[in-house]
Amino acid sequence: MRICGVDPGIARLGYALLKQNGLKSEVESLGCLETPAGMPTPQRLHYLYGQLKKILTAQPQALAMEALFFNKNVRTALQVAEARGMVLLLCAELNVPVFEYTPPQVKQAVVGYGRAEKRQVQLMLQQTLGLAALPHPDDAADALAVAFCHAQVARFKRRLQPKE
Repeated sequence: MRICGVDPGIARLGYALLKQNGLKSEVESLGCLETPAGMPTPQRLHYLYGQLKKILTAQPQALAMEALFFNKNVRTALQVAEARGMVLLLCAELNVPVFEYTPPQVKQAVVGYGRAEKRQVQLMLQQTLGLAALPHPDDAADALAVAFCHAQVARFKRRLQPKE
């Protein structure tokens, strides 16, 4: 199973492709798509759409991202919502199922504690996935964490299915 994790944003969109084979998870790619601050929003979204579409040519069986949360900064919240909308549209076009998890669910799946600090999540991902260094930048690490969360949840759900 290949899972794409996305941390949506308009200035930086984090992504991670995680390959799940039984109990083993392997990072295939990890990074950030960035847009210049002076670029108009429609062009930024169009650029992100095109770049993410290239990443999704890897044909993931699922795309995971954090559920929308309310931000104190309304402008930032709106921009994240616009980026999320672009991701949802692209997934609908490519028939990629979307799964959403709250930040505490992601932390619980990665660290075992729903109020873990960001650095704890990164350290656990490094150790669990056998990475040479902490996953970075933060947007890419967040995308990897949500992809790993979905891998854990999907594995658990498969184990619960009755055997025929």
